Amino acid sequence: MSVTIKDIAKKANVSITTVSRVLNHKTEGIGQATRKKVLDIIEELDYRPNTIARSMITKQTNTIGLIIPDIRNPFFPELVRGVEDIANQSKYSVFLCNTDGDVDRESESLRLMKEKNVDGIVFTYAYASPSKQLEELAGNSKVPFVLLDRGLDDQKFSGVYIDNEKAGHMATKHLLELSHTKIGCITGPRDIPNSKDRLKGYLKAFAESGIPAGENLIIEGDYQMEGGYLAAKTLLGKENVTAIFAFNDLMAFGVYQAAADLGIRIPEDLSVVGFDNLKYNQLLKPKLTTIEQSAYKMGEIATEMLLKQLKEGSNVENKTIYLEPSMIVRESTKKLEK
Repeated sequence: MSVTIKDIAKKANVSITTVSRVLNHKTEGIGQATRKKVLDIIEELDYRPNTIARSMITKQTNTIGLIIPDIRNPFFPELVRGVEDIANQSKYSVFLCNTDGDVDRESESLRLMKEKNVDGIVFTYAYASPSKQLEELAGNSKVPFVLLDRGLDDQKFSGVYIDNEKAGHMATKHLLELSHTKIGCITGPRDIPNSKDRLKGYLKAFAESGIPAGENLIIEGDYQMEGGYLAAKTLLGKENVTAIFAFNDLMAFGVYQAAADLGIRIPEDLSVVGFDNLKYNQLLKPKLTTIEQSAYKMGEIATEMLLKQLKEGSNVENKTIYLEPSMIVRESTKKLEK
């Protein structure tokens, strides 16, 4: 049978109220010797508090909800690790929901988290902007949340992102500086702000160079390897494409596969740039040139922001943080020989 507060109080010869106050770190008026005695007995009896009962009293579950769109994408497990590590340091557990990019599952995940009384939510949405659900969380439900990786166009809620426009500009400029002008672009789904911003950066780099960007070289992808493969097959069927910028590394992996199937060598015949700097990149031959964005760091910062909201309540203003991208040049890009 499990140990109760009553058992501890009886063995320590103190009241149940005293034990409760020690457990909740409310020790004003309790002598040091009594506090130590109670804590020693708690350890001796291996007492574990009933979290359900406690949450009914405190209205807190010490649980953070985390919603992600694709657990298969290696970017997201790193993000989850960042969230979990910070949450665990503050004695919070994480309730994870994977939506597989399905908006109905996303809505169901939000409903389930409210039903489970999570204290707050870290949220990377699927494709369509869930503005209606977010307004509900911020309004009637009053559940604190922080957006992660994918934001809204108006950025009215707290969130953590990379500077995607700068990153898209950086990747495209790198290829232009290597004398490539026929640069294929495989975007993410175009209604996701991070994909739209990366495309802005791509177009900005062309505009600055004075070279027109070929609209027929921009193909919408889906952030999946298969989508990258199909888009690359289309691009490589066009004349004179000498480089491809894929908006995530998974799609860049698909580009590698398409190039191999077509007998096209990387980087001798085709330069490739990805986005994310996944750990698997260095297993590719040649190693992939890519944009670094730290999923782990983003998860850490978003969770710290959420915990601050939980601690300070409505006194915390909505805040948007943009992390700086960096260019990781490896072996998949090469200067175009004229």
